[in-house]
Amino acid sequence: MLDDDDHRALCQRLDLLHFQEEAPGMAFWHPRGLALYRRLEGAAREQIEAQGYLEVRTPQLLRRPLWEASGHWEHFYENMFRVDDQAVEAALKPVSCPAHIELVKRGVLSYRDLPLRVAEFGAVHRDELGGALHGLFRLRQFTQDDGHVFCDEGQAGAEIERFCRSLRAFYAAFGVDEVSVVLSTRPARRAGDDALWDRAEAELASALDRLGERYEVQPGGGAFYGPKVEYVLGDRKGQRWQCGTIQYDAVMPRRFDLRYVDASGARVHPVVLHRALFGSLERFLGIVLERHGARLPGWLAPTQVEVLPVAEAQLPWAREVEARARAAGLRARVDGRGESLARRVAEAHEGGAPFLAVVGAREAASRSVTLRTPGGAQEVLPLEGALGALGRACARPDFGALA
Repeated sequence: MLDDDDHRALCQRLDLLHFQEEAPGMAFWHPRGLALYRRLEGAAREQIEAQGYLEVRTPQLLRRPLWEASGHWEHFYENMFRVDDQAVEAALKPVSCPAHIELVKRGVLSYRDLPLRVAEFGAVHRDELGGALHGLFRLRQFTQDDGHVFCDEGQAGAEIERFCRSLRAFYAAFGVDEVSVVLSTRPARRAGDDALWDRAEAELASALDRLGERYEVQPGGGAFYGPKVEYVLGDRKGQRWQCGTIQYDAVMPRRFDLRYVDASGARVHPVVLHRALFGSLERFLGIVLERHGARLPGWLAPTQVEVLPVAEAQLPWAREVEARARAAGLRARVDGRGESLARRVAEAHEGGAPFLAVVGAREAASRSVTLRTPGGAQEVLPLEGALGALGRACARPDFGALA
């Protein structure tokens, strides 16, 4: 039995999504849940645009030679969904990085183009064991806000600092401010020589030290191609989940023979920084739900204002209030069912709407609403005044400014 604060229970209660046996570890998104998912995606997109990333889209199914080149066929084989593509071995992508490298290789890369930043909201698949699946926290299909910075060695430190500096403010905009930082170093099974790993680990540690960031070291926790800084968030029970990350990779550019032309005309390998703000949009959403419960911040709530007519006679005015609210950019919904007002108020709170606009005969006659706020206060306001107050209360953070 799930407790009320478990994100899986909240997903059912708020009608966000569901899971079923025919697609284990893969979410069926309902309209309200997808609206919430889009808020997260929009926040990340606004920040990456401000940071100069170019958004791309790459294939879901890629054949074996690409995964052999990247090293995933050797080091990540057990976690990939492998299929036959017209008698050729292939796999659904667990990450987007090899495809991003192929995109960059299509052009002639110059030192003047660096740092080059690309990003993708990529659906990825990983063959997790059934017993490891855990709601939105561990899935077999999820969306990774996968981004890659192609740069020279001298630019890597500043790029790492920039990412790390902005991430805490990004999380705080969602009301998530308890963040642990972990530096995960070389695993036993890895690609690349020790000299590459020495430099990669030193670059990440130096960037964290320059920022004054407190962190713990997790020996052996890095990816097979490079060490990583992980931003770890806790669920309601204190279990830790990796979310944002930045990884220093000098291995994969060599495996793909990716090069750029430097100032002397030589063709040299760049460094690739793999970074993600959320890591998994779904996992971060689970963290946010367990942090806030049904009381999501106004800008994030799937329905921001429920419009409740006291009686059927006020339904036309309620519809006009809903239309005006939507025109003002608010997510509004009329509940004109024949249930008692008290019951509809209780259900609106249960469903997570932060604001209620109650309209009775008096409000309809004066073209006003009784606005109820999350703290329980209520005030009769002209419609224009209520829309202004709602707009301010539900204003979306400026994620571009946080970049």
